[in-house]
Amino acid sequence: MGQAAAKTVAAKVRELLSAKEEVNMIFAAAASQNEFLASLINENIEWNRVNAFHMDEYIGLPAGAKQLFGEWLKERIFSKVPFKNIFYLDGQAMDVDAECARYGNLLQQHPVDITCLGIGENAHLAFNDPHVADFNDTSDVKVVDLDEPCKAQQVREGCFASNAEVPPIAFTLTIPALLKAPWMYCMVPGIAKAEAVYHTLYDEISEQYPSTILRRHDGTILFLETESASRIKGERALELADN
Repeated sequence: MGQAAAKTVAAKVRELLSAKEEVNMIFAAAASQNEFLASLINENIEWNRVNAFHMDEYIGLPAGAKQLFGEWLKERIFSKVPFKNIFYLDGQAMDVDAECARYGNLLQQHPVDITCLGIGENAHLAFNDPHVADFNDTSDVKVVDLDEPCKAQQVREGCFASNAEVPPIAFTLTIPALLKAPWMYCMVPGIAKAEAVYHTLYDEISEQYPSTILRRHDGTILFLETESASRIKGERALELADN
């Protein structure tokens, strides 16, 4: 799955670079992205013409903490290939409103072409958990509090020892900011995501399951594997296979 996603994304980056000077990309920091990123760094891409953003960041962790999403991405891709620019969210910013404005301005200056993302176990996109997700957000970046299922996922993925250790607030790109990209590639492996995939594909499009909004974005490709797709059955499975 990771290899297939990487080849698809790389082909789109090369296509875009044949028509424009540079490409702007948003990356997710999550275990679901491991295989994708490991393959993507080996693709033939003119990385010096690509600008990179990340989609969320904890607030309040010390600089250099391994759990910071900027650090996570630095280890797996940002330090591995020569991007033109890497724009980091500052999780140590003293003025969080100013940091939201700063990062939002960068996104305005570099309109995003490609968003590479996953889906949370609670169907969140970035840190837009159901209780804070807003399909009509007017800002590009905001501060949110994390719900308990989101915190529990961070614990299960080995980032923290307990829910209590997960920072309670974080920066996130809003759902409209993520969906501004004409091309969205969503990588969702693992049995823990099977329920979220089911909700994404079958439930009413609403903030109760934020990932359902992907069905309104014509440029989205969802990458699954046997376990994450285990609840897709019958006609819907055939329809997805045909598309």
